[in-house]
Amino acid sequence: MQENYVQENYVECPELSGKTIQTLRIYKNTGDGTDVAIELTDGTTFTCSLSHQPTVKASLYRGGVGTPQTIRQYDI
Repeated sequence: MQENYVQENYVECPELSGKTIQTLRIYKNTGDGTDVAIELTDGTTFTCSLSHQPTVKASLYRGGVGTPQTIRQYDI
C-alpha cells in the first residue's frame, strides 16, 4: 500500500494526476454524508465519502425588554 498524502487541510492523490475522468457520480448515502465515485478511463475508480460533523452552539442569556443580554456562550 502506498504512503498516505494527508495534509492538515487537504488530501493529495498524486496517482490521479493526468488521468481522464470517464464518469463522476455523487450519491447521498444512508448516513449523514455524501459519497463520490470517479471512474477513470484506465479502468480504475476513485471513491471518497464526505460526512458532516455536528456542532453545538449554546448560550445563556437574560431576556426582557430590548436586546437579550448574553451571559455566556458555549461552543462545543
